[in-house]
Amino acid sequence: MTLRRTAVLGMCILLAGLLAACDEIPTTATGGVPAPTTDLSGGQAVPTQPGVPIDATPAPPTEAPLIARVNGEPIRLADYQNQVAKFEAAAVAQGLDPNTADGQATLAQVRENVLSGMIDQLLIEQEARRKGIGVSDADLEAAMQDIIAVSGGADAFAAQLAALGEAEAEFRSGQRAAMLASLIRDQVIAEVSPAAPQVHARHILIDNIDLANSLLAQLQAGADFASLAQQYSQDTLTKAGGGDLDWFPRGVLISREVEDAAFALQNGQYSGVVQSAFGFHIVQVIETDPARPIPENQLVELQKAHFERWMASLRSAAVIERF
Repeated sequence: MTLRRTAVLGMCILLAGLLAACDEIPTTATGGVPAPTTDLSGGQAVPTQPGVPIDATPAPPTEAPLIARVNGEPIRLADYQNQVAKFEAAAVAQGLDPNTADGQATLAQVRENVLSGMIDQLLIEQEARRKGIGVSDADLEAAMQDIIAVSGGADAFAAQLAALGEAEAEFRSGQRAAMLASLIRDQVIAEVSPAAPQVHARHILIDNIDLANSLLAQLQAGADFASLAQQYSQDTLTKAGGGDLDWFPRGVLISREVEDAAFALQNGQYSGVVQSAFGFHIVQVIETDPARPIPENQLVELQKAHFERWMASLRSAAVIERF
């Protein structure tokens, strides 16, 4: 069994990027003998002598190279490269050929997704700090023990980490980030009500405006909507059912134009010809409900869309620098 981390909304993943691309790996400073001072005008270097003061202010320590900065907080190049290497290795292990044009395009997308994910993760961490939300050491330890147990015990867990080339401290850091993202996600999607105004509607889809107008005239003359939909509609998913779209809240239909038309109608009414990217529609509302429970699959989609809008608002309000 492979190692797994707490699942977070397949956000943006990437949201693979959102959850997995946030590990922080401490770096160690390298030691060395005192370097000679250099005459910046181009003269010879003068060796430093013990006990002899140097009339110069020591240079500040060199900062680690950055790949990005989010509201002033750095994302280190080394951490980014570490995450990219893992994703690229996984892609190659799954059969990606990096020597092809498609392989290179995929790897370029991986790099972009990793950086976007790291930026999103830092935005989430900043928002969590602002709201006073965090993952306690006790909760992290409990999650780690669950993962170790599922992995087959401490030895098996250590062996799997070694196979992944990942230190336990690094894994713990990633697990804490995933748990924090999950806490924030749950808080955000809780804003989506499990019940909402909904309409039960049907439609006829035609790719010809003249035929659509002809069908509208037939409806106005008393023709049966379902019969016309079964005969003429080009929506293969709903045609057999007389164009029935079932119940839906706002934010579920692919066509915003059809959704807007449906929510503007009363029971039994049908629209004029409505144009969308798919063609020309005639919409009829069968019934309405001001607070109908949302089916689980639709609720999940609404939650995903709400979370992504929330993330987009964080991004737009942030100062994000990419290097």
